Amino acid sequence: MATEDKSKTDSIIANLMGYIDTRIDLVKLDLQTKLKSIFVSTVHGVLLGLVGLMVLLFLNVFIALLLNDLLDSRFWGFGIVTLFYLILLVILLVGLDKKVFQGMADKAFRNTIYKTDESEQTI
Repeated sequence: MATEDKSKTDSIIANLMGYIDTRIDLVKLDLQTKLKSIFVSTVHGVLLGLVGLMVLLFLNVFIALLLNDLLDSRFWGFGIVTLFYLILLVILLVGLDKKVFQGMADKAFRNTIYKTDESEQTI
């Protein structure tokens, strides 16, 4: 009888250890999938940002050169473009509140890592 209890206990312990090992493997797989997704999103965002920056840079140079040609000047076009960005900087520093950006960040991150936490809380 004691041997049967010992074998049942060993069987339960073996099953429990198997369950724990499987659960650890699932957590590792989930973490790996999330990290891969974050990596791909980061690389994609950086590439989009770089290409967008290059487009913006060359568009500004084009507009400045076009204004230079229209104003028959060598520097006024660049001055006008610089003045536009200076005014934009002052508007951003003085007139815009950080709450606007906080709202955008809340919307952007609503469906990320906290999505699983919110769904677990509603269950």
